Amino acid sequence: MRQKRKVFTLIGALAMVLILAACGASGQTGTAVSSPIPADEQNEDVTELRKNVELVAGNLPADFPITIYQGAGYQDGDEVMFSELLAQGQPVVLNFWAGLCPPCRLEMPDLQAVSDAYQGRALLFGLDVGPFTGLGSNEDGRALLQELAITYPAGTTVNQNVVREYEILGMPTTYFIMPDGNVYQTWTGLLTEAKLTELVEELLAASANS
Repeated sequence: MRQKRKVFTLIGALAMVLILAACGASGQTGTAVSSPIPADEQNEDVTELRKNVELVAGNLPADFPITIYQGAGYQDGDEVMFSELLAQGQPVVLNFWAGLCPPCRLEMPDLQAVSDAYQGRALLFGLDVGPFTGLGSNEDGRALLQELAITYPAGTTVNQNVVREYEILGMPTTYFIMPDGNVYQTWTGLLTEAKLTELVEELLAASANS
């Protein structure tokens, strides 16, 4: 009787070993091995973006680095080239302003209203050039944004040549730039909501036909 029990025990143990081995083999056989994405497909979007950035940069009066204050999908302190903002495919309204510039202060609420109205169709970006025009520091610029509850994208630059390269002869100055980097038109001085809306509509029409 004891021998029979030993036989049955050995048979049971052997069966368990076979079952576990089968499970292990089954698990290995059923494991899917993902095929790597071809390098060409993986880098296609990056390559296209680089081409757009190069095209835009070549058409601009000058490309320049931006330190972000707020908005445009970036965090405070992020560094980006202006051409990268344009390469996203929207026309850009580039507003040169400063923290201690009275006309800049006056027009900012109107810029905010237009930015909200055309969100997703045109990007309004405020570039603080106060340190290069004697109209305030970057801290003054940030303080003005906060005081007026301005939320449209804004930032500054370390490139003091931007004032000369964009021929800033008065403050504020606003550039209307098509998605390919070509300047459609410029405006020196304060803009009202009505006038800015008119100019943005013209920019959108020109961009659509370019």
